[in-house]
Amino acid sequence: MQANNHLVQTIDDLIQETYKATEPGAAVIVVKDGEVIFRKGHGMANLELGVPIEPDMVFRIGSITKQFTAVAILMLVEQEKLSLDDSISKFLPDYPTQGHVITIEHLLTHTSGIKSYTNMPEWLSLWRKDFTVEELITFFKDQLMDFAPDTRWAYSNSGYTLLGAVIEKVSGQTYEQFIQQNIFTPLGMKQSYLDSTSRLIPRRADGYDKDSEGYVNAPYISMTQFFSAGALTSTVDDLAIWDAALYTEQLLKQETLQKAFIPHQLANGDPTSYGYGWGISEYEGHLQITHGGFIHGFLTYAIRMPNYRVFVAVFSNNGGVSSALLAFKVAASVIGKPYKDPIVIELGPEAIARYEGVYKTNDSEESRITREENRLYSQVMQDPRVELVAYTPNEFFIKGNSPVRFRFISDASEAVIAVEMLGYSGFIDVARKVDENAI
Repeated sequence: MQANNHLVQTIDDLIQETYKATEPGAAVIVVKDGEVIFRKGHGMANLELGVPIEPDMVFRIGSITKQFTAVAILMLVEQEKLSLDDSISKFLPDYPTQGHVITIEHLLTHTSGIKSYTNMPEWLSLWRKDFTVEELITFFKDQLMDFAPDTRWAYSNSGYTLLGAVIEKVSGQTYEQFIQQNIFTPLGMKQSYLDSTSRLIPRRADGYDKDSEGYVNAPYISMTQFFSAGALTSTVDDLAIWDAALYTEQLLKQETLQKAFIPHQLANGDPTSYGYGWGISEYEGHLQITHGGFIHGFLTYAIRMPNYRVFVAVFSNNGGVSSALLAFKVAASVIGKPYKDPIVIELGPEAIARYEGVYKTNDSEESRITREENRLYSQVMQDPRVELVAYTPNEFFIKGNSPVRFRFISDASEAVIAVEMLGYSGFIDVARKVDENAI
């Protein structure tokens, strides 16, 4: 199948609207029915040397690593070396579970309750430190759990670090050796590695952030800190190889692999939007299997839409621009359903005022909803403030062509108690109202 010229131009236009040619940009690949229909680098791989991005360049992929860790665990399940219902104490007997049974599946689905070390304030001063796996686990293992296992969902890099330790314990190999020998080498992913800040990696792009004066080199961070939760590097070409393999049984039986693409249900039956290493959502009634990654100076995103056999990967070295939004818009265009904002409705001041307040997620991320005249705004932690526009009496989207949704939830007395944040990332985050007057 050849992509039509109009579609190619549409994709190219979206990329150029997102990244300037003279600034850090992205490598992009689009696959439809097993054929690459678009592949391009746009922007600069190195600002100081004036090197442009080419599509075969290597990027830190951040938390896209988690899907490789999840598949590695499922390989060990098929080999009958572990079970998803096994307690982690079976493999990591010294890990303090604080009186709870924490299973492998809890770790895979971010429902363990183990605090993510990247949410610990003391982590911020340790970015330059090299950790062994044991030291990294020791760093977070005595933190109080955020909740009892399987009662909530909260993203946890600690959980995926423990999965890497389990892989090493069960296989007798390092995480790097296992992934290389069981995934990268068999599939021919020749430009994928466990990253190291000292290792020479050919064709590696540099990462950039942006401050008030312009682009700067991203802060140094030791990649030992991300391990099986986020330390892999790769190319969009290799990710397309990976995606193609997921339609086959090269790595796993389809019966086993499909478990990764089913949203996990909590113990009380409430659904999450996460399987094993992937976010699960829908767009226009069609399944989206997605994940992104963020490491200083790098934002990556990959979407697979199996109903259409579509795969889109956007790997960016621009830490200030959403690769997720671009990937989503490209995928929507490829399936012939380009994203459009909902029809806006006007709400009166009293209706708008109900939603003002401070909201907190399970991992204590704070969102402040404020009102100015008849407009509603949201600010998450130190992120820029965004305007929310209503399309139903209790549902809003971010102004400016964004598919992120805010759905406010009320109790029986019509008091607003929470807001669901639904994004193109496939995750659903719930923030509960904690103080309606603390604005």
